[in-house]
Amino acid sequence: MHHSDVDIAIRATELASQVIRSSFHAPVTRYAKQGDDFATQTDLAAERAILEVLASARPHDRFVAEESGTTGAPDSDRTWFVDPLCGTRNFAVGTQLVAVNVALRVGDTVRVAAVGAPFTGEVFWTSGEDAFRRHDGHDTVLRPDAGSRLIDVDLDNPLPWSRPTQLLDRLAADFHPRVLSTSLALVWVAAGRRAAYVAGGDHRDDVHFTSAVAVCRAAGCVVTGIAGQPLHSAPHGLLAAADADTHARLVEAVLALR
Repeated sequence: MHHSDVDIAIRATELASQVIRSSFHAPVTRYAKQGDDFATQTDLAAERAILEVLASARPHDRFVAEESGTTGAPDSDRTWFVDPLCGTRNFAVGTQLVAVNVALRVGDTVRVAAVGAPFTGEVFWTSGEDAFRRHDGHDTVLRPDAGSRLIDVDLDNPLPWSRPTQLLDRLAADFHPRVLSTSLALVWVAAGRRAAYVAGGDHRDDVHFTSAVAVCRAAGCVVTGIAGQPLHSAPHGLLAAADADTHARLVEAVLALR
């Protein structure tokens, strides 16, 4: 039976979510990475589950995964980006705020994306036109909404010209800043659960954010670099907002810190 790319992405995300749920609160083995970063046995198992699905269905594609790096056909113009467990620190201490990210880029365009929320049973997905939330087998269209005024700021990726805490102080006058250490917060912008998401850093070819950025764009969010410039251009960063007014206010706040 032939399955579409988006069906494959959703299936891989769901299987990884099952792996994560089954391992929750089990003893954690930590595998050291760069700096103080680490992976767990669940990161590795979830990634294996995803790659088995992708490689079986699309054996001639290229795969870029958080834990195992680049595999598959090196010259393919079809590249899958895999982050099997975004929020490893949360998971390791028994916190359920984690996500699974799978995206397919063909050439320079992300064609398919799926972001799983293992502990709510949700998958946020797009195949390039609209964005959807799948729950209990039913799909609903995502509708961004800035009404909550809740904004997540990524403190792991500082802004190029200020400390993240300075931005938090400035935003607190008009919004309700929060800090959630997973890409789940980014798809919440698409779903109307957050007004915006702000992060510094260069996120080109980023397994953590490629899926969620695609979902946000398909849902109609305004997605740019940190200063309102095209994404993946200097001074880099990421700003995803539910609407143009919220985006403009955030760009103004960010630039005021230069």
